[in-house]
Amino acid sequence: MSENPSPSASTTPAASPEHGFTLRKRRKAPWIAGGAAAVVAAGAFIAVPLLNPERSAAETEGATLLVATAEGNSAEQALVEFIDEEVAPKYGIDIEFKGLSDSNTINRAVSEGEVAATIYQHKLWLGQVLEANPDFRETAVGPVFRWGFGIWSDKYKTVEEIPEGGTVSLYSDPANEAQGLWLLERAGLITLKEGVNKWEATQKDIAENPKNLRFRLLDFAAQSRALPDLDAAVGYTEYYTAAKIPLEQQIFAPPAPDEFASQLTVGTDYLETENIKKLTQAFQDPAVQEFLATDPEVKELLLPIEGN
Repeated sequence: MSENPSPSASTTPAASPEHGFTLRKRRKAPWIAGGAAAVVAAGAFIAVPLLNPERSAAETEGATLLVATAEGNSAEQALVEFIDEEVAPKYGIDIEFKGLSDSNTINRAVSEGEVAATIYQHKLWLGQVLEANPDFRETAVGPVFRWGFGIWSDKYKTVEEIPEGGTVSLYSDPANEAQGLWLLERAGLITLKEGVNKWEATQKDIAENPKNLRFRLLDFAAQSRALPDLDAAVGYTEYYTAAKIPLEQQIFAPPAPDEFASQLTVGTDYLETENIKKLTQAFQDPAVQEFLATDPEVKELLLPIEGN
């Protein structure tokens, strides 16, 4: 999800009226979730050449269909390569993983047909992308997996042990901050205001914060590095395991809701092409969920949709 930005190290009270960020000013780090880098309105140069200068691979019979996520995302790469080798042949297509540098590059490439699809973002992040970039034309066609996501601490074994006035890190982009607040509410650490859209919540929407927790907004990779200086952090499993932090330090991790499931996202202009229809079928094949549940390379990092 990112352009490798510098982390924000500001600490703010839970209901600080000064907490107000816009999508264009807040930044993300290298891959996920649900989403990858900062969403920026300005166009970025894309170094992904069209397979056919006149037509997208999505429209070209027999073309290799590129599925892009952020560079260095080994779990998502493993999933795409499994589908390429074990599933795609059933549907008469050939797919290939493509690592790209940031969210803006990935989404513009999907919109313009330079890659066939991406799986790096959930619906809320895609909504932010499209709001910030009105020239992008993308459609989420269905969930693929859930990211492992939880509360982490190297000081405490349970959420109940997090102390009065403790510092908890949330991600510094709006969609994943909302997911972090949802998780803190699930853990009983805060209560959000009645009637608030929890998938768009910010710290201003906190109604009760009985431990007077303070929140520190950090980018993805910076958060896991900062864990020793925090009482707890709310983040994606893949970042923590990549930083060699034991899974045992994830002290609370209920299944993520559907709103935060990875979506197979394609260019809207190519929805009705045979290649994209077959690609969608391949990603929805039951073998994909079986792989997610059993393969040691992705287990605990990318979670199956079924059974959660």
